[in-house]
Amino acid sequence: MNLTILYRGPLASCNYACTYCPFAKRTETPAELAHDRHGLERFVNWVGSRTGDSIGVLFTPWGEALVRKWYQSALAHLTQLPYVWKAAIQTNLSCHLDWVEACNKAKLALWCTFHPSETTRERFLAKCQELLHRGVRFSVGVVGLKEHFTEIEALRRELPSEVYLWVNAYKRTRDYYTPEMIVDLTRIDPLFPLNNTIHASRGHTCRAGANVIAVDGEGTIYRCHFIKEPIGNIYNPNFTDSLHERPCSNDTCSCHIGYVHLDRLNLYETFGDGVLERIPRGFR
Repeated sequence: MNLTILYRGPLASCNYACTYCPFAKRTETPAELAHDRHGLERFVNWVGSRTGDSIGVLFTPWGEALVRKWYQSALAHLTQLPYVWKAAIQTNLSCHLDWVEACNKAKLALWCTFHPSETTRERFLAKCQELLHRGVRFSVGVVGLKEHFTEIEALRRELPSEVYLWVNAYKRTRDYYTPEMIVDLTRIDPLFPLNNTIHASRGHTCRAGANVIAVDGEGTIYRCHFIKEPIGNIYNPNFTDSLHERPCSNDTCSCHIGYVHLDRLNLYETFGDGVLERIPRGFR
């Protein structure tokens, strides 16, 4: 079967302190980290056993995972498996990057978020240039906070034009953006209006729960990260029996890793093989 997996283990710590994030500067005990590592390694071994499948993996950790060597090793291992077509991860890009040389870089992708309050644009751009030099595919993004507009504009100017820069709309405040701001942000990210929309989803068909699933550190399967009803467990030999299309049970879907799989939006046509790393067709 062709299966896309969004994996999120129990890791919930970060080396950054963004004010809007509940995991800012959160640390974990050695036992908690060992638990996360055990779950990840079990998952990677399970993927290694699925020789008859075609699998893509996106790691969506709560916090920053690439400062942990077991996530670097997981990506290296997964990208070397012939039946894994993509292994990607969301990251703040604060880690060293020499580990990517152990990967099959044709299958590796990074979803990189710039946090202006936590690092300088110059330091972040240097990491992007290193990724380009090492031949790693990646997107770059930033949360569209008003106080970061100057940095967002500068980031777009200084990134190579072939690198996609996405802007995550700040939706916690109603009518946060003026029409003029929306125009400006759309010049930077042509897909910004799509992300700035809270999409009606109840009753609509979605790939989530059929050939796209969310999996936690215990192997529990959810249709997506935003529907908390378990539908199975990947460590059950018959787990595929629970995978089939269902209409969405949530009223709305407002996060890219959710709405990108809604059938009615046809975003697989927009993103092509860059769905996992959030790179539309036409970008590097």
